[in-house]
Amino acid sequence: MLRNLFRSRKISDSDRLPDLTQPEGRFDIASSLDTKAAIDELSKVVRNNSEVVEIYLALGSLYRAQGEIERAIQIRNNIIVRPGLASEFKARAYYELGRDFRRGGFLDRAAKALDEAERLGGRTASLLLERARLAAQGNDFSQAARLYGELEFPPAQAHYLVRQSQEERHAGDNSRSDRSLRQALKAYPGSVEAWLERLIQLHDRDDADLFGKALREALDNVPEELCFAVLEGLMEHVRQWRASALPPDEDVGDDEPCEEPVRRSGGLNDEELKREIIPVLDERQPNAMLSYYGAMLLLASGYNAVARSWLERALSLDHDFWLARLELFNLARQDQTLTPFFEEQLEFFIGKARNVKRFICKRCGLKRDTLFFVCPRCKSWHSITFRASIDD
Repeated sequence: MLRNLFRSRKISDSDRLPDLTQPEGRFDIASSLDTKAAIDELSKVVRNNSEVVEIYLALGSLYRAQGEIERAIQIRNNIIVRPGLASEFKARAYYELGRDFRRGGFLDRAAKALDEAERLGGRTASLLLERARLAAQGNDFSQAARLYGELEFPPAQAHYLVRQSQEERHAGDNSRSDRSLRQALKAYPGSVEAWLERLIQLHDRDDADLFGKALREALDNVPEELCFAVLEGLMEHVRQWRASALPPDEDVGDDEPCEEPVRRSGGLNDEELKREIIPVLDERQPNAMLSYYGAMLLLASGYNAVARSWLERALSLDHDFWLARLELFNLARQDQTLTPFFEEQLEFFIGKARNVKRFICKRCGLKRDTLFFVCPRCKSWHSITFRASIDD
């Protein structure tokens, strides 16, 4: 049965552009087939017919999926050294060997294997994709962006242009950083990462006028289901910025180290953020998610009464929006007279509830409490969603 299966389809169709929106590296024999059982069955077939190269390639991929990289590499090498092996099979073996090496963290060896695969089999779409992933893993963001551009996959191209822009900004080269960011937005105007980086830069430069304009453009261009990621990333950056901003006249005391503490200056203050963000969010009502983030901004600025109305609006639009309900409950308890013991217990449970992982990958179900643009588990692009319902 397995022999007929692999005769009917190839493991790597290098003549067709891969679906880059799909998770990386899933080896789909059948969804119900257990990987270990498949390895056992394939091993038996290989022992009975050592000339079936397709099955050897499949077996190596299964070993890689199980994390047995050394065994996968050994299988590829056994194929490559076979006398008289057709160049097509040798190219595919080198390609899979490059994937094995990358999975094992041997990036230089992976690059050499992919060079051989290209020499023997040409510059296929699958090979370009693997080179792009290799460049990204080696932090060569410029090369990764170029290759994803060649593959005509703008979300990834823009993502790595943003990573390049961030590196240039941290190195103090603002001119090149701005240029890379413009290239990212040109490649993919709906890039969450690019708009978020643009807003972060304007916040840090204390440019309130351009900040409001950029936020409006961001929410106009980013897919509606991902707009929350722009606001979440921005609010997290502001929290970190505030935490690292020390008063310039702070006295560290005699027992503290004498080194000058690192201080951040500038950045938009809470009033400026409220003035620029709230009108933009209000324009896009009714929207439960934007109402929630507007409320969180208002709470951070101390406007509890207005924040309460925004939370109530979010909950009226989505009755299962558990975080909006939690924040409303927290505001309501401030109006109650509670015993110290009961107050302490409520504080504990509210703190625990706020730490529930709020984000989930709609492809594989992975839950995280921080933003991700590529799922850490299945490698899907922009598959993140907000867990508005606690049952998600």
